[in-house]
Amino acid sequence: MNTVNQTVAIVTGGGSGIGLAITEKFIQNNITTVIVGRDPEKLHQAKQNLGTLCIPIVADLSDLEAIPALVKQVITQFGRIDILVNNAGINMKKEFTEVTNEDFQKVIQTNLVGVFALSREVVKTMLPNKKGSIVNISSMAAQYGIPKVIAYSASKTAIEGMTRAMATELSPQGIRINCIAPGFIATDMTSKAFNQDVERKNKALGRTPMGVMGMPGDIGDAALFLATDSSRYITGVVLPVDGGNSIGF
Repeated sequence: MNTVNQTVAIVTGGGSGIGLAITEKFIQNNITTVIVGRDPEKLHQAKQNLGTLCIPIVADLSDLEAIPALVKQVITQFGRIDILVNNAGINMKKEFTEVTNEDFQKVIQTNLVGVFALSREVVKTMLPNKKGSIVNISSMAAQYGIPKVIAYSASKTAIEGMTRAMATELSPQGIRINCIAPGFIATDMTSKAFNQDVERKNKALGRTPMGVMGMPGDIGDAALFLATDSSRYITGVVLPVDGGNSIGF
């Protein structure tokens, strides 16, 4: 059971990439962090590396029916949820006319509906405490148009709108909602994509004024800031962490 002063966070997609970097920052700051993901091996590895404050739970957030039980499990074990980071997401690269209805719905289900449903259940547990912080993860795909990722772009643009709507409704009750829009971050996923498409990599870096890719830890630092009282008077913002990419030419 949670001790009175222990802060408890949930990070979805916390087993790898940006989610893992956020989890690391939280744990370095003594935050008990429940990592949720679909890959038991990745979660187990993260637990091995990060120790007792890292709590893995295997779950698929596209399965909406299972979300209330997931939240109940965390509350039963720790008594509270102070922070939620909605980081889990899927992408699909396809020509616009080749994207099927099912393709589109699959991305929307995980990236948007899953985020909504989990946030709703977590907010129910935050309201009695009149305190909480939710950090959503958006994308440069919501800042400007990127070809061949129509469903992903739609989902991330919606996340930004949802962030503002949630912040307006919930901030009077002590719950802050903010969003991070990462630029090009050096993860296994982006490295793989860029190594197969050098032209795209050069284009990405060419429009990033700082001229380099970010590190997962850069998103971790921003998430820690937005999740904690360091940002106690900030709500409803979308913070680009992108080396200037979103304003670059």
